[in-house]
Amino acid sequence: MESDFDNGPFLTSSEFDSLFHRLKTWNNYPAESIERGALNFVTKEVVKNAALSIKSGQVISLALPWNTISGPDNAKPAAHYMVSLSQFEGSEPTSNRDFISVDYHGKAVSHMDAPTHIVYKGDLFGGKKSIDHVTTEGSSWATIDKLGPVVTRGVLLDAARLREVDYLEPGTAIRAEDILAMERKFGFAISEGDCVLLRSGHFARRAAVGVWNPDNLSAGFHVDVMELFKDRKVSVIGADGDSDVRPSPVEGVESPIHALALPGMGIPLLDNLQLEALAHACAAENRWTFQITLAPLNIPRGTGSPLSPVAVL
Repeated sequence: MESDFDNGPFLTSSEFDSLFHRLKTWNNYPAESIERGALNFVTKEVVKNAALSIKSGQVISLALPWNTISGPDNAKPAAHYMVSLSQFEGSEPTSNRDFISVDYHGKAVSHMDAPTHIVYKGDLFGGKKSIDHVTTEGSSWATIDKLGPVVTRGVLLDAARLREVDYLEPGTAIRAEDILAMERKFGFAISEGDCVLLRSGHFARRAAVGVWNPDNLSAGFHVDVMELFKDRKVSVIGADGDSDVRPSPVEGVESPIHALALPGMGIPLLDNLQLEALAHACAAENRWTFQITLAPLNIPRGTGSPLSPVAVL
């Protein structure tokens, strides 16, 4: 397989299958908490240590604005409209009320993927068959309501800053060796229970050069990072894209990071985060770790949820 993008090295489908089976953690958790997957690593001690990481008290939202405008990266815009205006009501006090709805699994809404969101060769996380657990009414296994809220330590991997650019070009892979280089350069170490966030500069590029369709063209992780994340017992992965480098470097697998993280390792994913303000704050304070809070909506049988993560430095 050849590519004009820096998204390799490339894997055949059989090589990826071998990697999937080597990294999967289906037997690593007790039956009573297996549906939480890698969130099992977020212990009370991890939460307390995350609180101790707060130094300046600066609070930063990592969520994109609610996007109701159609575009190349927003084929199914969110809805927001008023259902009641105060001037048309009679009894005091009057009210203004609105309605929202969203097809959030895409490229325009900040959201959290539960393990049940992705299926690989018919399997959900833990070896459950999707056909047995997911219907038109939702899922009965490893759903979003079983995950949140999560408070842990966040780690920002500013891959654009590592390469001393404002943003990485779409199709650029961030590899395990890049993560190790960021640890050395920025002075942190990814550890058990961490929520690891990748900044490629996606939204800095969008602001500078305009909108593009990132469905098959974005910077993101190469699959070789997943062994490192397993060794470090990472609990959550997120990015300003959707974590996968696109085009995919894996034959026949469109979203290999999604496949390894969710059905393979039970690691929830955070997609489409706005990380520019966080990156500036981390650079200003010269530290790349912080407390992060993830509070997905409590949606029984849900495959994920819109999300407004909050970092506290």
